[in-house]
Amino acid sequence: MIIALDFVLRLALWIALAPLLPGIINKVKAWVAGRRGPPVLQLYFDLARLWRKGVVLSDLASPAFLAASAVGWVAIAAATTLLPVGPAGASLSFQGDFILLIYCLALARFCTVWAAMETGSAFEGMGSAREVSYAVLAEATLIAAVLALCVQTRSLSLPGMLAPATGAGAILLAGGLFIVLLAENCRVPFDDPNTHLELTMIHEVMVLDHSGPPLAVILHGASMKLLLFALLLTQAVLPTGHLAPAWAGVAIGAGVLAVTVGVGLVESLLARFAFRRVPLLLTMAFLLCLFALLIAWKGGAA
Repeated sequence: MIIALDFVLRLALWIALAPLLPGIINKVKAWVAGRRGPPVLQLYFDLARLWRKGVVLSDLASPAFLAASAVGWVAIAAATTLLPVGPAGASLSFQGDFILLIYCLALARFCTVWAAMETGSAFEGMGSAREVSYAVLAEATLIAAVLALCVQTRSLSLPGMLAPATGAGAILLAGGLFIVLLAENCRVPFDDPNTHLELTMIHEVMVLDHSGPPLAVILHGASMKLLLFALLLTQAVLPTGHLAPAWAGVAIGAGVLAVTVGVGLVESLLARFAFRRVPLLLTMAFLLCLFALLIAWKGGAA
């Protein structure tokens, strides 16, 4: 009973805190531009409004169109239960749990692409093709980063992998994971979440036919995914393993805030890259994580 209650409380905390991150990013972008901008809690208001609206479905969409949104959200929620949060640990932990984490993220992406293809829209088909092509390099980078942590810590479980510092490869790993965070969450310079031009959209074009509660589920799942990658990046780099639980929690919270502000600054100071340049940036992220893996391997061998 206590285990079930702890699981529910952790998941509720993820659900409640995740929409804060997009609000902070938008606030940073508004501050850089000299504007007041929307409130930090704007996504909460949007989600509440969407849950009260009806659903408009394409004539070509099957019931799987609605099921894909729900399954995608559940997959991301399952991934959050595997990621430890500092001294609090993870809701679920076992040897090789990082493999299930990667597969949960891949399942969420598959569901988004599936729902987009259900509509029969050519624009959403283009967005799906771009999403999958970028995901090939992004997933390879994420796997290289996880392998670097495995070699560094000699652990096959996420709580053991993320507890200590990553040594000399920390900067390389941080750079690679930050680029993956931008790509996986469709942020600038890979995608612009505020654009409405179908020819240049990636993730946003795949959800054009979603409305009402299904769109709310997708938006909330995207915010949980952003929080997951921010936590993963923070705990993979910060040496919080030897800190007291209270100070470790403060350090992780400050790290997540710094990552979120960094995303806002990147979106404010950089323009979106041309499509032909995106694979080069993802390849650079992969090489950064690969070099971090080599440093961890040679350091362990020494």
